[in-house]
Amino acid sequence: MENVDQPTGDPSPSGALLVIGMGSLGDRDSSPYRETLLAGMARRYPLWLIDTEEPTWQLPYAMGSTLLTGRGTEHMHRAVREATAQCNVIGAFCPDEGLLLPAAIAIEAMGLPGAGGEAVAACRDKKLSRERLTAAGLPQPRHSTASSAEELAEVAADLGYPVVLKPRALGGSAGVIKVSKPDEVANAYAVATAASYPGIEHSANIVVEQYLDGPEISIDGSVFEGNYQAYTIAHKELGEPPYFVETGHVVTGDDPLLEDPELHNILERAHKALGFDHGLTHSEVRFTRIGPVVIEINGRPGGDNIPRLALLSTGTDLGWIAAGMAAGLAPETPVRRPGTVGLRFLRPERDSRLVEFPVPDPADHPGLVEAKVVVKPGDSLRTPPAQYTARYGFLIAEAADPKSCRALLDRLEAEVADTIQSEPLS
Repeated sequence: MENVDQPTGDPSPSGALLVIGMGSLGDRDSSPYRETLLAGMARRYPLWLIDTEEPTWQLPYAMGSTLLTGRGTEHMHRAVREATAQCNVIGAFCPDEGLLLPAAIAIEAMGLPGAGGEAVAACRDKKLSRERLTAAGLPQPRHSTASSAEELAEVAADLGYPVVLKPRALGGSAGVIKVSKPDEVANAYAVATAASYPGIEHSANIVVEQYLDGPEISIDGSVFEGNYQAYTIAHKELGEPPYFVETGHVVTGDDPLLEDPELHNILERAHKALGFDHGLTHSEVRFTRIGPVVIEINGRPGGDNIPRLALLSTGTDLGWIAAGMAAGLAPETPVRRPGTVGLRFLRPERDSRLVEFPVPDPADHPGLVEAKVVVKPGDSLRTPPAQYTARYGFLIAEAADPKSCRALLDRLEAEVADTIQSEPLS
């Protein structure tokens, strides 16, 4: 199914792109999740990397790199100045949640194309996002904030149980927890405030929202000159409550929702409300009893291998598109074609230490397109709330339709799980 429809070069403009934070995923190896994105960008322009660690797997895709000595705005400005002294910079792009805001501020200061620091801050701050989306008249849950367990109990009683707690500035579902009754408040508040995400500090002031039930999707799309267009829709699979850990995604290349006028209108209005007018975004929408509700908009492409699923399902290269938009070019027209791919994360059921996990061979598993092991023997994996992205690896499978794809992933997951050897952590 994979087929890259974009050409292999861009005649203009001439120069290099800064790519900021392509390797920063804390203690996780970023290559299985970000290589598709970086490879697509490198097909279009020469790349200069800026990151908190020296590049490793990224080296074949880059002409050079600059080490970022800290995650603050001043460190970012310094690294960008050093990089611009080495190459003719025509644009800059950051896919990393922990570096997104300082990168946006630096990109704006350089006068390069981008959404700007204010828009990215509005995306990153969940309280500010809710306020702006509500003010724009978009359907939103009732919400408030709390800075103590006692205040949370009062807010939850006013909103009505169940509620969802969200750290205002974190990503990757870290610290997001459902609270169904009063006796869960103290523990849930402790979980939300103790959560962390690489490179991001957050306060004890957390967002509290009415819980909205219903299926959830994520949409990767672009905004250019105020016009929004969707490229790929991933139907989410979530783990066991009370947490909201993503366990997989299913993507169909010609998903009818890609052409749904109501969904398009909501997403375009939401981006305008947040002031996001240039670049790729990853939006999350839940279908509820009051209709589609924007959960959040992230000022970057989706993580968790969404770019890989987009490439496999439609041939849409989000890295290619991101590179062009970073240089100020209009994005390509979305590709639509039938076919479904799905991804399933292989997660521990208990706190475990990996002993052995042989890489599954697609030749031995009909329907399996790709399998990756993302940990090493001896690595420890913990279940939430100790760790929100604990994974042995992932599987990508292809089928004729979403129902068949989910059934195939269920079967493959069961087959592969039997090969994983682990021991419980004491």
